[in-house]
Amino acid sequence: MSQGADHSPRALVSVYDKTGVVDLAQRLVALGWEIVSSGGTSAALAEAGVPVTPVEQVTGAPEMLDGRVKTVHPVIHGGLLADLSNPGHVEDLAERGIAPIDLVVCNLYPFRSDPSVDMIDIGGPAMVRAAAKNHERVGVVVQPEDYGTVLDELEAEGGLSHATRRRLARAAYAHTGAYDAEIVDWLTDTDADAEELPPTVALTLERQEVLRYGENPHQSGARYRIAGQSSWWDQAQQLQGKAMSYLNVFDADAAWRLAHSLGDDPAAVVIKHANPCGAAVADDIATAYRRAHECDPVSAFGGIVAVNRMVTAHVAEAMADVFTEVLVASEYEEAALALLGKKKNLRVLKAPPPEAADLEIRTLGGAAMVQTPDTVTMDRSSWKVVTERAPTDDQWADLELAWRVAARVGSNCIVLAKDRQAVGIGAGQQNRRDAGRIAAEKAAGRAAGGACASDAFFPFRDGLDAAADAQCATVIQPGGSVRDQEVIDAANEHKMAMIFTGERHFKH
Repeated sequence: MSQGADHSPRALVSVYDKTGVVDLAQRLVALGWEIVSSGGTSAALAEAGVPVTPVEQVTGAPEMLDGRVKTVHPVIHGGLLADLSNPGHVEDLAERGIAPIDLVVCNLYPFRSDPSVDMIDIGGPAMVRAAAKNHERVGVVVQPEDYGTVLDELEAEGGLSHATRRRLARAAYAHTGAYDAEIVDWLTDTDADAEELPPTVALTLERQEVLRYGENPHQSGARYRIAGQSSWWDQAQQLQGKAMSYLNVFDADAAWRLAHSLGDDPAAVVIKHANPCGAAVADDIATAYRRAHECDPVSAFGGIVAVNRMVTAHVAEAMADVFTEVLVASEYEEAALALLGKKKNLRVLKAPPPEAADLEIRTLGGAAMVQTPDTVTMDRSSWKVVTERAPTDDQWADLELAWRVAARVGSNCIVLAKDRQAVGIGAGQQNRRDAGRIAAEKAAGRAAGGACASDAFFPFRDGLDAAADAQCATVIQPGGSVRDQEVIDAANEHKMAMIFTGERHFKH
């Protein structure tokens, strides 16, 4: 209730999520408020002994159309939208016998829980938006987390401050905006004529965590959740370590997704600045971690580690002398946590598997680019052996690992792998020859007999020759260059097996 009002305060309470609503109503009544309510909320309050006026008693119009019409009525919206400093508005209310409403407590149907026409709320959003529009006078509460703050202020001050009403109005519009976005998504998904990329993308982001800083300490950073959607971050638990920074989150996400893309066997990855600097698959997770670290120990300093198995004491022991920023896994042995606890600067995350993205969105100032996610198709039947030699079974395993990793390395990239271990990664280069040179230097002879993966085709045979110089036995690449035959001929000269996947995996 705003200052200067000369009527008895009234609250309209209509919520789907009834958490805390009885206590809220009881405290409002104790302050002299009248409670008006509808449907299930009215019944819940009455059952708890809270004096409540049914909304149909206020409107003189019983619910109709199976509850689709309850609060959509001039008596309700007149009471919400009236500007009591405007004599004309006051006169209109008096002529029609309408009493002002000073507080709306309303949250909407959880549309995503059961998307359907019946879950599209009409009266709720209309009330919330009306109250928020008139926030100079009316308070509006859409989340139970705000009940305590609102009640404390009403009890202490006798009304809500302008700042509080404005903050609540902002939260209300965010609530209805996110709700509308969920419905837009559903209508897009169920439209048989919808394009692969929709004509509009309704996006509401809810801040979940304020980060230590952004990419650099002078930048602010926060992690947000797409409203109505769930991310693995929502269920992740930080078991130890200081607060996460922007890059910690960015790199941990890249590591966790890569670890879950390397197949069903125990796998470990090391990420630095969003690029893998190590990846390996083995028969046990401790061996996988050690081999992932061995790929590039220098770059692994201060890196992010993710494993797709329980972290054992053996893994923790292997990490003991390695400075690591973040470790992500689904489970931890108690003995492992005890060992990891000695590394006070290590952030330890326990997390569920990562979810698949529907769309990828990148902002460009006041614009954005949207694309479908890059799905790595591991289907040998769609790949083509283009050389005289074909890979052996062991060589296929290295080719597949190198290809999976290359798809998650910044372009241009070359990945060298041997015995299901990445041994050399050249990332983010402006030309493919430099990427190959860096990968070979990091491999330092360990790629002999192994696989070379290129995220895009070789434009010249020099890239193939570089793989041969690194003593790779096999190559996997998309193909599609005007000089493909030249590259194939070079592979045959070196007695290498080469696979064309027909699918490029640039990553920027």
